[in-house]
Order: sequence, then structure tokens, then C-alpha cells
Amino acid sequence: MGAAPGDRKPHAVCLPYPAQGHITPMMKLAKVLHCKGFHITFVNTEYNHRRLVRSRGPSAVAGLAGFRFATIPDGLPPSDVGDGDATQDIVSLSYSTMTNCLPHFRDLLADLNGTPDGVPPVTCVVADHVMSFGLDAAAELGVPCALFWTASASGYMGYRNFRFLIDEGFAPLKDEEQLTNEYLDTPVDWARGMSKNMRLRDFPSFIRTTDRGDIMLNFLIHEVERSGSGAAIIINTFDELEQPALDAMHAILPQIYTIGPLNFLFEQLVPEDGSLGAIRSSLWREDHSCLEWLHGKELRSVVYVNYGSITTMSSQELVEFAWGLANCGYDFLWILRNDLVNGDTTVLPPEFLESTKGKCLLASWCEQEAVLRHEAVGLFLTHCGWNSTMEGLSVGVPMLCWPFFAEQQTNTRYSCMEWGVGMEIGDDVRREVVEARIREAMGGEKGRVMKQRAVEWKETAVRATSPNGRSLANFEDLLKDVLIPG
Repeated sequence: MGAAPGDRKPHAVCLPYPAQGHITPMMKLAKVLHCKGFHITFVNTEYNHRRLVRSRGPSAVAGLAGFRFATIPDGLPPSDVGDGDATQDIVSLSYSTMTNCLPHFRDLLADLNGTPDGVPPVTCVVADHVMSFGLDAAAELGVPCALFWTASASGYMGYRNFRFLIDEGFAPLKDEEQLTNEYLDTPVDWARGMSKNMRLRDFPSFIRTTDRGDIMLNFLIHEVERSGSGAAIIINTFDELEQPALDAMHAILPQIYTIGPLNFLFEQLVPEDGSLGAIRSSLWREDHSCLEWLHGKELRSVVYVNYGSITTMSSQELVEFAWGLANCGYDFLWILRNDLVNGDTTVLPPEFLESTKGKCLLASWCEQEAVLRHEAVGLFLTHCGWNSTMEGLSVGVPMLCWPFFAEQQTNTRYSCMEWGVGMEIGDDVRREVVEARIREAMGGEKGRVMKQRAVEWKETAVRATSPNGRSLANFEDLLKDVLIPG
């Protein structure tokens, strides 16, 4: 039934892909919409709902007036969800959400519209672009669905070029040897909307398969080719950063709204001391000692290391990173998730811990935006996930790049070759390379140029989300054109 007409307000149902790097930007967008007068229903999977309660307590999902949480099953059996404190297997999760979640989401929308306790009827859906079944459920309800692409525009065009790479015979790979010989260095300077500096290895990593039936290859092709069915495409970027990719998107898609950097838009529109501060989206409990430790450090003297929420590595790679950091001569803050090492616990050599005593802080998770904003941080060693890339650019911190999967490879190429803010460590992690890259980035000529470029991008990002900025204007147009009923 819903609320009485006089009390009705727009009601957005926000549906993130169930991984931390997607939940975080969707939560920011949901909070911004709430501050613009929307009733919000934020939809987590049952698995992640339990993780939130485990890490932050029941209050994490209690919500508040006009901002409520709901859940749907992800379709995976309990035996497939690990120890309950880690991101689920991305391949299984992607296939399961694509094939199993529509009926559950459809039922949730129907239940929300039948709520008699003052909840207004659903007026729009904001779905993660890789949860495109939200389009079908919204169409059945007769409300618009905006797709939120939480990665880079260049990453999007990387996926949109998958079919062309297949048609031209670049993929799938002929055999496994092409992963280790020079085949991935093949130049691809003709891809629509992409840099002329692209190599095959710089496209999203799911193209690196010998199987045309590969689940992730086909999942991403399926999801990006549904873009045209959305009422809008929302992207956490700003025009100056990715103009060629955005131009290519505009040529093939309906309305595109660049609203980034989303962290700056959030700061503009969400009161710092408001009630929304009690609603948090981190699936891990943050270690607040990180900021206290940074307070005692000199200006731009600390290397911050965080590989994101999904990246894993071998024990050998962990050891090589450890000794590279230990030998670089700079203090460092290193985020080490419990599930960082493939099939093993994250354990560092005792001699490393002894040799770095007083020079480093190890933590399991942190408030990354606050850490990056801290004046002691001079360099960000990152997997180049899009949230991390945008947060680094937003505060003018240069980056050392070690991409893991998906479009992180694309973000790395652009950070290093197009935006001038990064250096790549390389696939073969060796301690002497890690040490040398850190020394160059923190104290060398290349590092000086990177810092200058990073500051320039920060200034551009601030302008984009200022009161007269293009990203802020785009957000207002998104409300008027798509999300608020006429």
C-alpha cells in the first residue's frame, strides 16, 4: 500500500554488488541521495549482512528514519562461503548473482511496495552495473533503473572492447604459454575509447583466458552490453580525467552522469556531524591506531600499503614485499588482511618484525580515506582498484601500482602512462625492485614529477565537485532527469 500521497517522498532501492569495493561507493551515493530527500533501502546479501553484524555489531544494520537495510540471498550454498570473514569467490559469486538473484530482488521490491508502516512506494532502483538483473525487476515494477558503474570509465571501455579483441583473434589465448611469453605485450592501439599506449596486458584481466566459455569473460561482456537498457549510467569519475573513454561511452549509451570523485561529492552534500555517520559499510573493523601512529611522523615521510579487499598473493610475494619495505629506508603503514595470502594465514618472518621495529605499523584494516588525507603519507602502494585510485588522486598522493585482477591492470596503465601519477612494480615481485621503486617515488626525480602531477589532479578533482563544478551539476541533473519522479 505505501504511505499516503501527501507524505510520499522518492524512494531509491540501492543494490551493490556484494564485495567491499562496490558496497563502499554505493553507500556513499545512498547517503547523498538520503540528504537530498530520498527514502533509502540499501540491499545487502544475507552473507554480507552477517559480516556487518559480526564486525560492527547489530547497530551497523539498524538503519534510521528514512534509511533502512534489506537483504536478499546470493544463491550460493553455505559450503561455498568460506570462514564468514572473507570475500566470497568472485567467479562463483558473479555467476550466482547473475543467475539466481532476480526473483529474490523482485520479491523484495514487491514487499517494499506493500509495506503499510509509512514507507513510500519505490520510485527508482540504483543498481550496481554488474547486478544488471536490477533492470528487469525495475522494469516489471514500472520504475526507472540507473546503473552505477563503480569502476573507471577506461575500465568500462576495456570491457566493451572484449568482443573486438575476440573478433580480431587476440582472445581467447591459444595456450597457457602466452601468459608468460611476450604475447601480452602486443600493442593494441586501435581500441575504441582507449589510450594509444595500451598493450593486451593492460586490458581487464578476464581477457587472459584460453576458454571462450570462461565465466568472468562472459559475465562482464553480458553486463556491459546491458548498459543501454538503463535509464542512466552513473560513474565515479570526473570528465577531465577520462575524456576519451567518456566520449566513446556517450557515443553508444543513453545519459551518462559523471559525479566523481564521489568522496568529494559526499563531503559537499552530507553533513559531517549528521545521523548518517552511524551507518557504516566496512565489512572489516577498522584499526583506529593507524591515525594515531601517523600523527607522530614527518610530512610526506610514510609509505602507505594496502592491496584492497580482494587481492591475494603467495607467501613468497608477501616476503618479497616485506623485505622491500624493510630495506627502503622509509616508515610504512601496511594493511594486512587475514585472507591476504592464498590458502594460508598472513604470517611475516620474525626477523622482518625485529628489523622494522619502530619503523612500521601493521594493521588488518583502516579508514583509508582518512589515512590518505594525513599529511604524513607520501606514497600509496596499491592494487589500483578504482576506489583506491580515486582516493589517491583526490588527495594528491602518488602511487606504486601492483594490480591484481579485473580492470586494475587498466587503471595501472592510465595512472602510469596517461595521468603521470604512478610507477608499476611488475608481475614478478622482487624485494630489490620494491625497494628501488619506493626510493625513486619518495626521493627521486621521477617521484618529484609524480607528486606534482598528483597535486594537479587533486586541484582538478576539487573543482569538479565544487559548488560550480561539473560533477556536482551532473548529480543535480541526475536527480532532475531520472531519479525524482516528474
